[in-house]
Amino acid sequence: MRLANRHGLVAGATGTGKTVTLQHLAEVFSDAGVAVFAADVKGDLCGLGAAGAPQGKVAERIAGMPWLGHTPRAYPVSLWDIAGQSGHPLRTTLSEMGPLLLGNLLELTDSQQAALYAAFKVADREGLLLLDLKDLKALLAHLKDNPQLLGEDSALMTTASTQALLRRLATLEQQGAEALFGEPALQLEDLLRPGPDGRGRIHLLDASRLVHEAPKVYATFLLWLLAELFEQLPERGDADKPVLALFFDEAHLLFNGTPKALQDRLEQVVRLIRSKGVGVYFVTQSPGDLPDAVLAQLGLRIQHGLRAFTAKEQKSLRAVADGFRPNPAFDTLAVLTELGIGEALVGTLEEKGTPAMVQRVLVAPPQSRIGPLSAAERSALIAASPLAGRYDKPVDRESAYEMLTQRKGEAVEPAPQPKADEDSFADKAGDFLQSAAGQAIKSAVRQAANQLGRQLVRGLMGSLLGGKKR
Repeated sequence: MRLANRHGLVAGATGTGKTVTLQHLAEVFSDAGVAVFAADVKGDLCGLGAAGAPQGKVAERIAGMPWLGHTPRAYPVSLWDIAGQSGHPLRTTLSEMGPLLLGNLLELTDSQQAALYAAFKVADREGLLLLDLKDLKALLAHLKDNPQLLGEDSALMTTASTQALLRRLATLEQQGAEALFGEPALQLEDLLRPGPDGRGRIHLLDASRLVHEAPKVYATFLLWLLAELFEQLPERGDADKPVLALFFDEAHLLFNGTPKALQDRLEQVVRLIRSKGVGVYFVTQSPGDLPDAVLAQLGLRIQHGLRAFTAKEQKSLRAVADGFRPNPAFDTLAVLTELGIGEALVGTLEEKGTPAMVQRVLVAPPQSRIGPLSAAERSALIAASPLAGRYDKPVDRESAYEMLTQRKGEAVEPAPQPKADEDSFADKAGDFLQSAAGQAIKSAVRQAANQLGRQLVRGLMGSLLGGKKR
């Protein structure tokens, strides 16, 4: 457990046993008192909330591993769902997510991203709290009617950019992402509270529909969660065990189409967050789905079977084999295509942090159920959760939408000139936006992560700059 915060990878072709391996790892962490957050992409991981009933080949494998002391039992599980249908609603606010991650979610162009920064700048200066999508839409409409609020940034908020932002927001709503934004927002301490018997609580995000219908929403939420943990958790140094293990299934979605500035920050957060006591485990089909800079940081590698038919696939297979420290007892490359269901090649770290020789292993069956909960079991688990009632009802307090509705018809003052000694988001964002207006917007936006300030920039940028909560 001491090296569990060195991160890891679970990879393999479809049907080779990755989900069961993930389930077993979640149990190991929970038994050690470590909290777990995992994306349940197939809908099977929720079986962690019920005791297993091994039979057939699973029972045979358990019988062949008497040293395990296998005891069927349920684990302390909390179910989450961004849509709020099959778990506790999972929310954050626009202010907490910030313009960098929100721009990634909306898949904005550089000029549209600059316009979004300009809008956040005004919200900061005017004291307009951005909690949900209607707040941002109201702000954009307000700026369209009152362009003088933008001051020297008005060139960035054109009619075309405003309309493009509104169209992107409408598309986001059609994908069901509106439910992600609002209050009560997720409190990270709720993810770290142990179960009643001291075992780590396992938090499962129902991503069975989300990952297919709105993959960008899925990926952006996970990026936000990683960034918030990095920002809020204290330094722990080299602790005996992590406080939280994160499992990101379909991990390639975190990197596909991600702007380079954001990907660079993600790689940096993955490297630094281990000192906060967080282990990050990526689950995907092939190690090649992850950037080399991320792969180089992974201490545990669990590789299930791979298939290679084309020359390109065979080249990738050799690269996977080369990622392990060789074991003279077998040919790593040959074994990769021979592994059966529930078998894997495992590479770990030795006590000094150097790679250990790769081992061929059988994955121990989980003690919880292999397979999903029924609808009735899921409902009972949600009702009995210690979080029941905490997040279930949305709260719509006064924010930008209400404040701007009240202001309609009132005179609007022009944007004030910034003071030289201020160190707010508005000032630093202003510097960025001025340069974007005077130079190529594309170049300026790419450098935004190093130029912007501290209040409303959340997500990865806010984490690295030490942004404050409202």
